[in-house]
Amino acid sequence: MNYSVIAAGAVIWRRNDEKEIEVAVVHRPRYDDWSLPKGKLEEGESLIACAYREAEEETGLRFAFGPFVGEVEYPTVDGLKRVSYWSAKYTPEEKSFTPNNEVDRLEWWSADVALEKLSRDSDMEILAKFLDSPYDSTPLVLLRHAKALAREEWQGEDEDRPLDNTGQIQAKRIHSIYQVFNVKKIVTSDAVRCYDTIINFSRILGVDPVITKAVSEYVYKKDKTKSLDYIRELADEVGANRHATLLCSHNPVLPRMLGKLLKKSKLKEEALPAGKLNPGDAWVVYLKKRKVVSVEYIPAP
Repeated sequence: MNYSVIAAGAVIWRRNDEKEIEVAVVHRPRYDDWSLPKGKLEEGESLIACAYREAEEETGLRFAFGPFVGEVEYPTVDGLKRVSYWSAKYTPEEKSFTPNNEVDRLEWWSADVALEKLSRDSDMEILAKFLDSPYDSTPLVLLRHAKALAREEWQGEDEDRPLDNTGQIQAKRIHSIYQVFNVKKIVTSDAVRCYDTIINFSRILGVDPVITKAVSEYVYKKDKTKSLDYIRELADEVGANRHATLLCSHNPVLPRMLGKLLKKSKLKEEALPAGKLNPGDAWVVYLKKRKVVSVEYIPAP
């Protein structure tokens, strides 16, 4: 279907003193309505990056993205519009809302109030989906390294094979996508193509990467149990500490890692990803109490 307008936004949430869910809603003076924060996709921008940028611009808040909530479509004066939404957990910091021409008020409403008072039925639909989703979970990103120089074009050791021009561009764009998760830990294979994929992102975050052979293609070929044991231990750590983590590895390794994590999952088959990752692609595995509650696919930037 062709859409005249493509947009993205977020359901920003927190718990009040009574541990009840509250969501951030904004008032737009142009329409005199109350809505979830959202905005239009810019040229060359990914949907998830758009959702993060627009939600931050409209609210001035800090938050960390969780699972994808869903999408809605509705007619506008400009044509059919599609809006995609992610859950976003509020992280209190020294930032505050500043009224502007587009959004002049921000309020926190209980979920029950929001389901009654939001101006658009589509926003209520998204909020209902959010409440039925595993929104309070922690992401473990399984990222395949960016596009590398072809093996036949490289004369040195395979683990030293660098990114090609496309891969270097992909690596520069990693931050715009994965900043949304508020990543606290980065793990990478010791292969050059993996390290070079994440090092710019790592430096921007100020996070020193953990470099390990345990998730390398070469160790995996010799002893698969090392890689699979490592990802199980890492997932347990993420589930326990609730620190978003990104792991960069290789295509032969990542599908088996995902399979290991999904062994005890209760997810329905249609909710699971199929196939392999292309260079720069990722699966985001959401964990709650050490169990996988959702898996999403993110295409290469």
